[in-house]
Amino acid sequence: MDAEQWNKEQARVDDVRSQLKARIARDEPLVSELKSQVVGIRSEFWDDVTVNLAESDDRIETAVSMKQQAEVLSERERSHRALRSGLQKMRRLLPAPYFGRIDLVEDGTDGTPEPVYVGVASFLADDGETFLVYDWRTPIASLYYDYGPGAVRYETPGGEITGEMTLKRQFSIREGRIRSMFDTGMTIGDELLQDVLSRTSSSQMQAIVGTIQQDQNAIIRNDRERLLIVQGAAGSGKTSAALQRVAYLLYKHRSRISAEQMVLFSPNPMFSSYISSVLPELGEENIKQTTFQDYLELRLGKRWRLEDAAEQLEAVLAGPEADEEIRLRAAAIRSKSSVRFLERIEAFASGLLRSGMRFKGFRLRGRVVIARGQLEERFYGMDASIRLPNRIELLKEWLLEELERLETEERDADWVREEIEYLDNEQYRKIHKSLSRQRRAGADEDESVLEERLLRAEVARRTFRPLRRLAESLAWVDAAGLYKDLFRGEHAADAEEERWSEIGSRTLSALEEGRLLHEDAAPLLYLTELVQGFRMNTAIRYVIVDEAQDFSAFQFHFLKRLFPMAKITALGDFNQAIFAHSTELAASAWLQRLYGPEQTKTIVLRRSYRSTRPIVEFTRSLLPDGSGIEPFDRPGELPVLVRAGGPEERDRLLAADLLELEASAATAAVICRTEAESRTAWERLRRMPGLEKLKLVTKDTVKFETGLLVIPAYLAKGVEFDAVLLYDASADAYGEERLRKLFYTACTRAMHVLRMYAPGEPSPFFADAAPGSYREANPARS
Repeated sequence: MDAEQWNKEQARVDDVRSQLKARIARDEPLVSELKSQVVGIRSEFWDDVTVNLAESDDRIETAVSMKQQAEVLSERERSHRALRSGLQKMRRLLPAPYFGRIDLVEDGTDGTPEPVYVGVASFLADDGETFLVYDWRTPIASLYYDYGPGAVRYETPGGEITGEMTLKRQFSIREGRIRSMFDTGMTIGDELLQDVLSRTSSSQMQAIVGTIQQDQNAIIRNDRERLLIVQGAAGSGKTSAALQRVAYLLYKHRSRISAEQMVLFSPNPMFSSYISSVLPELGEENIKQTTFQDYLELRLGKRWRLEDAAEQLEAVLAGPEADEEIRLRAAAIRSKSSVRFLERIEAFASGLLRSGMRFKGFRLRGRVVIARGQLEERFYGMDASIRLPNRIELLKEWLLEELERLETEERDADWVREEIEYLDNEQYRKIHKSLSRQRRAGADEDESVLEERLLRAEVARRTFRPLRRLAESLAWVDAAGLYKDLFRGEHAADAEEERWSEIGSRTLSALEEGRLLHEDAAPLLYLTELVQGFRMNTAIRYVIVDEAQDFSAFQFHFLKRLFPMAKITALGDFNQAIFAHSTELAASAWLQRLYGPEQTKTIVLRRSYRSTRPIVEFTRSLLPDGSGIEPFDRPGELPVLVRAGGPEERDRLLAADLLELEASAATAAVICRTEAESRTAWERLRRMPGLEKLKLVTKDTVKFETGLLVIPAYLAKGVEFDAVLLYDASADAYGEERLRKLFYTACTRAMHVLRMYAPGEPSPFFADAAPGSYREANPARS
């Protein structure tokens, strides 16, 4: 790039920044003034409203006064929000107004190229018409990501625009100075991407819209299919693209969709913290974030002691694969997470229309007032064409009517007279207020008789209130009993799954103890909803599922029913499918059938950007089909296998490396196989000089922080660290084939440095690694 071009571009940066500074200086006091007005109107709202309810005309005048004051407040709030939002965008643009430029000659024009500068937000000149910077989400900006110089086309609300791109230029601007600038073709500035990725990681994921690749842009701008499946290699930018997709959709549909109408299912609370800054960096509010476990706790936590996914994995990793308990538990998880089990539950629910329905009776003061048999008789006495949830709804209506009738009958019972003695003062005052009203209304009933009648009615109403709540909540439907039926009697005998009898026996034992294993939670809830009717949230329009390979068939079907109006984006990497129930996103026929092939699109991301080339070449060679993963050409040091003479020497070597890395890396993680191993490692290492502040990350950790930390591999999924130190890479820790993906997941968390410590014979996975893809260090023998 010659000096004249450089100086010309720098002059434009200076000019845009000058206009930004002027606009910021103009708007800051306006935002402050509007905020003061809003606060003032709120605090003085009732002082400025004349309230008079004495006469009809006065009430109308009061309503008009309140409406006018509310409209003034609403107008000021809207103005403040709009001006504050614009100010925030300008402040974000000030250090680096844009990152790209394209020159476009539209077909049908005079042939003069129009320069289009692309940044994280739009910025117009003072005339209100000339774009100095185009938001990266605008239709014209899509050319920057999808094309190189040559013929181009893009869609606008007014139709398709065609033309020719004569220039595509990439910038790296920091604090108003151009650090690098180059003209580029199809790939979005590998030089810039290398520069970004060579820096240490921040405490939160960075939103790098300037380095979005073409395949990521296809994810971001897809708004057609109901289900978008993204199968991506570790470090391929799946989550970053998904969050940029959210920002794009909020921008595109800003007139009809808000952040409240989107929800992200993340793997754990710490991951939610890790990505929390991305959308604000892109100029949007954060969307709702939750975990599927949170939803299970909300729906089932009051009735059961729920096991979560981490506890389930810990149980499976607690012993060798040959252990009989481990083998049985793994078989149970696979069976209960399968499409076959889902289909069995759906067939079972359909059969309940004919027989087998379970109910709980209603008891009052130790006696049955509505028996199970009555409920069954009415249920099966309905028209055979009525659907299961509709029958339950009709039965609930009958129950409420029956309880009202029984309440009226019980008022004359002897026990009611006895309960009157226990009414508190507040209840007596309530009765006497009612007594006074009826006296004023001209009731001719004797006062003592009227008082006793009212008191009896109050006692009966109070006693029947819990029964009415039970009826309303459908607690009389014995969903747990129905689920148990799937594991006993004819249903257990007909099952084709391996070891189903043993699985059923263990399942029933856990349920009897009030424990709900993780693999039982979604199926039980699914059966409950099939019987009672699905609770739906029709407000949500977009659902993002991260680490989707860890979702079972039940969970995906549940999301489809729970959010019937939503489009789902499922992001995952089957190579990191460390749970027994994991889903193979790209190949699962049942997932493709969820909405049908015509409403489903699959995008595969093969290129890994997170790690250096040596780390990617090592980790991909661990996988049978890892050759499909493409490393980004960023140099770095080879991964290191450190052979130690035993656990004590391993700890000493690892501690020394941690202290050395502390000065150069924002985050260095000691990754362990399980939480139990993590706690042991943390307790051993923090006794070393200089490591007293070493942090331990557990499933209860809600905030991601930089520094030196110890973390289980399954909690590290989706997160990146400058340096990863694998605590135990020996055959004792990773000697079984079932642990290959866990080993791979742990290693792929490293951006720049990967060191693996073996206090014994190394894992057999090293024998599968490509020759020369790692080096050995053997301090014990040197």
